[in-house]
Amino acid sequence: MKLLDIGEVSRASGVPPSTLRFYEERGLIAPVARHGLRRQYTPGVVLQLTLIGMGKSAGFSLSEIAGMFGPDGHPELPRDELHHRADDIDHQIRELAALSRALRHVADCPAPSHLECPSFQRLMRISTRRLGERNRKSGGRTTPA
Repeated sequence: MKLLDIGEVSRASGVPPSTLRFYEERGLIAPVARHGLRRQYTPGVVLQLTLIGMGKSAGFSLSEIAGMFGPDGHPELPRDELHHRADDIDHQIRELAALSRALRHVADCPAPSHLECPSFQRLMRISTRRLGERNRKSGGRTTPA
């Protein structure tokens, strides 16, 4: 099996060497050897890096992602948690689509004032209701902008 040095892994994955070293410190990836001072990895590390990137994009923390790999570096994915996260993402997509429609309406609204536009008023009532629901679910906590 041909080993890849850190530069080859970086080029193949698009992940900078500094990030590869950081992931190594966090236990997400592990070199199998060294050639001089250069870390050597199996080709499977590129798949691991792809999964790490997907996990980060899905909102998982690096600690959560580290728990998704077994001691041998092979994925041990928590299917229930992945379903839950996918449901959360689907919900965010619906909210973002509604926000996009509202913004487009505001941008294109022919009314002289948005406050006179019945569609805008309806969108504001819906947004206010959703914000109230979100605040109740979070116990009144708000997330920073």
